[in-house]
Amino acid sequence: MATLSEVMAELEAAGTAQNRKVYPRHGAAEPMFGVSYKELGRIGKTLRGEHALAIELWATGNHDARVLALRIADPEAMTTDLAHSWLTDVDNYILAEELGRLVSRSLIARALSNQLRDVSEEWRASLGWFIVACTAEQPEVWSVDDLRGLVAQIRDEIDERPNRVRHEMNGALISIGLRDGNVRRSVLATARHIGPVLVDHGETGCKTPDIIPYIERSLARREAKAARQAERARAKATASA
Repeated sequence: MATLSEVMAELEAAGTAQNRKVYPRHGAAEPMFGVSYKELGRIGKTLRGEHALAIELWATGNHDARVLALRIADPEAMTTDLAHSWLTDVDNYILAEELGRLVSRSLIARALSNQLRDVSEEWRASLGWFIVACTAEQPEVWSVDDLRGLVAQIRDEIDERPNRVRHEMNGALISIGLRDGNVRRSVLATARHIGPVLVDHGETGCKTPDIIPYIERSLARREAKAARQAERARAKATASA
């Protein structure tokens, strides 16, 4: 089992000056080493599930260590108290979304989203809506009626919500629209009603996707993938006949 000092030394060695210049444009603050996502993936590959180490990494206050912590933490060990504790330190969308991905794989996903979506503070609310985007296609988390209610809320509130909350609401609409045909109609009508969602991404190349074209492209990719899988299955059946 790797120690905190060993992992921090590996992170420091993997950091680059270029990344330390780029990451602040996305809201990341010092201290940081500037570790690429590729390197974080490599380092974290053998550390997944080491929850105690994740807690230690978060406590360092280092941006890269906190991203790694969120990637290796055990979703089954996540509690609402721990999520709220970590959330008090979140001050950029990178950490907000990494925390959202972690929580979305846990049993507290729905409860935490319900607690956060309607608060006024930007990062908390954005996390609540990002969880929706990550879990909208899971019927064990949201019923179709639940999702219709969220679509109506987004339609009524998105123009008035903080910058990053609008971005995550936009993403939630896309994910809800991919759930099934019935709720998709509500999403498409809402997208036409609200028009393009304006989000300030600062000095980055990030963009908030247009809802309808994004859904159409995603569905087309899914259909193409299903067709390829069906063709492979037919070829396999023919070969074994």
